[in-house]
Amino acid sequence: MATRRQDAIVADYDVVIVGAGISGINFAYRLQERNPELSYCILDGRHQVGGTWSLFQYPGIRSDSDLYTFGFPWRPWEEKQPIARGSLILKYLEASAAEAGIDNKIKFNHRVDSMDWSSASSTWTLNVTAGAGVVSMRVRFVLLGTGYYDYDEPLEACIPGIDRFRGAVVHPQFWPRDLDYTGKNVVVIGSGATAVTLLPSMADKAAHTTMLQRSPTYILALPENDPLDRAARLLLPGALARRLIRFKWILSAFLLATLCRWFPQLARAVILWLTSRELPSGTGMKPHFTPRYSPWEQRMCICPGGDFFRCLRAGKASVETGVIEQVTENTIRLESGRELHADIIVTATGLKVRLAGGIDFSLDGRPVRVPDCYSWKGCMLENLPNLFYSMGYVNASWTLGADATAQLVCRLLNKVMHGGFAHIVPRMSEEEKSTMSELPFLPLKSTYVDRGKGVVPKVGNSQQWLPRSYYWKDLAHAWWGDVQSGMEWLR
Repeated sequence: MATRRQDAIVADYDVVIVGAGISGINFAYRLQERNPELSYCILDGRHQVGGTWSLFQYPGIRSDSDLYTFGFPWRPWEEKQPIARGSLILKYLEASAAEAGIDNKIKFNHRVDSMDWSSASSTWTLNVTAGAGVVSMRVRFVLLGTGYYDYDEPLEACIPGIDRFRGAVVHPQFWPRDLDYTGKNVVVIGSGATAVTLLPSMADKAAHTTMLQRSPTYILALPENDPLDRAARLLLPGALARRLIRFKWILSAFLLATLCRWFPQLARAVILWLTSRELPSGTGMKPHFTPRYSPWEQRMCICPGGDFFRCLRAGKASVETGVIEQVTENTIRLESGRELHADIIVTATGLKVRLAGGIDFSLDGRPVRVPDCYSWKGCMLENLPNLFYSMGYVNASWTLGADATAQLVCRLLNKVMHGGFAHIVPRMSEEEKSTMSELPFLPLKSTYVDRGKGVVPKVGNSQQWLPRSYYWKDLAHAWWGDVQSGMEWLR
């Protein structure tokens, strides 16, 4: 049992981390590194580490950002390919947790259902479903590494007549292990990273695979082995080469996002020109490959080695653009009048946004809704004491944002412990309440983001309540930024 002097606070653990995916494992490492005096455990509702990389099992699942920045800075990715399959990422996460001794701290099949803050004891009480039973835990601090989407329900897409279809209808989030698509006609509905991954991954076995999209997306082909990376490995010592490669990938992602934001027309022209060079001979850009929006207004899709375009050139796959009028017993009829014959339909229509893993929060028994709270420095929620959450980036690797958050949280914990504080809680001033303008929590115009606005916290244009920025700026704020404004420090 962990005991601390601050008002004789008694708890089962000083810290509970919820989630054993990338964010949770990284939280644990930083906690061991910078706050070794604090006892902790990790609770995860699933049976193994990995989060996304344990849940998703569809063909070809891979990262949609490079592993040199998606991997942990404290355990660099050493494989040569920058974009890796899900199985390799899962092994990497398992090995990272084991190497740091984090795996011994994880309680699997422990799902946190609700949390209640006690002002009298300055602790959170967690109600946890553990296997067939329910247990209660009393902790001082909670670190949420639960990601941003619903593990139990995918984003519902309104597809007229889909219930009439006689073939298999599959969502990538719950891929059947026994699904045999050999020699079948497959239609993948969607145009995001999952659809762009599935098309080439299924094309080898399927008779034909079609990606059916309402509107096009930007797709960039990346070399499977970057020549600059190869040169760095050849000419430099191993550790230095890994640092340089990681820096290069962080910088290139930052420059691409900046170019798209500041010079959207130039970025659009360059990306479309690169796309045109990858397409089969004689294929026009319209209507399938010319998005209606500017680059990075939605997530950009990456295909390693140009595999997406390669299967188009081979004639094993195709792209169709249009609105579904009706699904029949064995076809998909578009409003244009075109019909697609399908044996299997894959609904790669997006994720359902959900923060904090669906946990119900309350303060002294009074329910608190996350969407009613403003986010303080991208890591805490207004009026919720000793509660931290991890959020990555949408235009760079998730892990960069998660690690900047973890380092800020550890700095706050150090200040709490060394200053003899019982708890800290973000508070908004009356002036901020009356003058601050609300901003988007996620700077994307994707369907899943638009439909998820009602479940995410609020952010504003006041310094401490701004949305996430970019890695180097957030890291500088984590190390040296103001942690007094908008925060109450209570003994």
